[in-house]
Amino acid sequence: MELFSQICQDIKAIRIQGAEHIARAAVIALKLKHTPESIKILRNLRPTEPTLQNALDYALRFGVDETVSMMDGMQEKITATGKKYVHDNTIVFTHCHSSTVTDILRKAKEGGKQFIVHNTETRPLYQGRKTSMELASLHIQNKHFVDSAMGIAMKDANVCFVGADAITSHFVYNKIGSRLAAEIAYNRKIPFYICASSWKTDPKAFAGKETVIEYRSGKEVWDTAPKGVEIMNPAFEQIDPKMITGIICEFGVVSLTAFVKKVKKYNPWMF
Repeated sequence: MELFSQICQDIKAIRIQGAEHIARAAVIALKLKHTPESIKILRNLRPTEPTLQNALDYALRFGVDETVSMMDGMQEKITATGKKYVHDNTIVFTHCHSSTVTDILRKAKEGGKQFIVHNTETRPLYQGRKTSMELASLHIQNKHFVDSAMGIAMKDANVCFVGADAITSHFVYNKIGSRLAAEIAYNRKIPFYICASSWKTDPKAFAGKETVIEYRSGKEVWDTAPKGVEIMNPAFEQIDPKMITGIICEFGVVSLTAFVKKVKKYNPWMF
């Protein structure tokens, strides 16, 4: 199989995980095959991944190498800011897998901070295991919980970090279960941060188009379900901004309203 097709297959099958990694893989694939058909294929791989769409748009305007450089620069700023919110002898909660969150925790660890991470497994594809494996490789103490034990996992948490799959003027969208985590944090007065670059913005939502919530195959949940049982498998959900303490991004730590204003100011090409 040619590399372009392999990358596309790996993105579609979620063997490549995390919005940043997906976007990087997509622009590399674009460099391998730059045709109208290949661009269409790449755009259709993940409907709720604006980072992929924005990275492709940027690469088509300014080139693949410049795109990768921009993504690296944004990531460095986010991790430098995020590590300040990880303190000694605390518990950090996270859900699913976010390369940005892992990078923040790695930077905090390298800075000498001692902390524990509680994270959930994130069924049905268990992306939380990827988080735990990465934390183990970084020698960061980690406790891994089943999803239904999220309330227990967050019982003594001091701060919550999650990524984002899409950001609009009204909501943040992230992996299913993120809204529940935000509600628990809000009710328990635990700071809840979204860790994401401005390229997570969904510009189509600003034009009045509804952000697509991807529903994946029910076979991922129960491949031998009895006839008559409908399996609902939404991949993402909305997080109410009132539950979000701040968005840690390349602009610093900002509210959703401020984030949107800065995106429009610094990324006019999106619109």
